Amino acid sequence: MITITALIKSKKENTQEIQNMLQHLVNETRNEKACLRYSVQKAKNVFIFWEEWQDQAGFDLHMTQPHLQDFITKTVDLVTDPIEVHLGTQIL
Repeated sequence: MITITALIKSKKENTQEIQNMLQHLVNETRNEKACLRYSVQKAKNVFIFWEEWQDQAGFDLHMTQPHLQDFITKTVDLVTDPIEVHLGTQIL
């Protein structure tokens, strides 16, 4: 199993817009075969993704999906920093 933590830091004035866009991304991603968990939390203007993928191949496929690429493209000017993606494996 592959675990991902990703952070999106929205510009304060764009937080609601990004949150609205997330619904489509989450719905589409949860339908991917290798997706075991895909949840998003929010702390002020930071969106925190917690993801679990069946394997690296499934995550790699996710990274090429149109719904993810579209989200990344549409949010590039709405965020303060590039999206942070942290890949890990469960140890405990």
